[in-house]
Amino acid sequence: MVAGNGSRCRQACAAAFRATNTLPALVLAAGASRRFGRAKALARWRNRSLLDHAIGQARRLSADVRVITGCRGPLLPLRAGQRPSSWLDTDDWPQGMSASLKRGINTLPSTARGVFVVLVDQPLLDHDALGRLRDAAQQMPEKPFAADYGGRPGVPAYLPRWLWPAVLTLEGDRGAGRLLEAAGAQRIAIAGVMADVDTPADLAALT
Repeated sequence: MVAGNGSRCRQACAAAFRATNTLPALVLAAGASRRFGRAKALARWRNRSLLDHAIGQARRLSADVRVITGCRGPLLPLRAGQRPSSWLDTDDWPQGMSASLKRGINTLPSTARGVFVVLVDQPLLDHDALGRLRDAAQQMPEKPFAADYGGRPGVPAYLPRWLWPAVLTLEGDRGAGRLLEAAGAQRIAIAGVMADVDTPADLAALT
């Protein structure tokens, strides 16, 4: 009985440790989709919206998935088939991607050692590669990781906590690519990163 209780205690402690050290994931879905002409996040591909695909990708990275909304904030939660951990609206969405990053980071708990960032318009991302990104961040949470865009880092990416103050200084429609490069982010090959959807023609061309 004592041994059994000890085993259960260790399991409970391990579960509590994992719960408090989860690396959250942000899905950036606040933009106006001007080039797309309508709500890109709700455009359907393979019987699911792009937003649902992105939430599914984020779940491969983290159990704590937070979707940043803006331009169509009230609409996305109503139309989404997948349910994230939380919906976070930002009034500053006209300022671009930097506003979404700031909104997301400012909601993260003090226990978070880093955060993953996923976009809403990359439905072809390889799931196994996302698993490698997740595993790398979990093993070395103080190191930045990013998808490899032909020699430069980009999203999806993992931003360790020490990099957040620099992210919070970003302005306009800029992501963290340059910060990741300056920080020496380790690049991970993720098939599908180049197939982003900006226009209806891009969506129609996906296979």
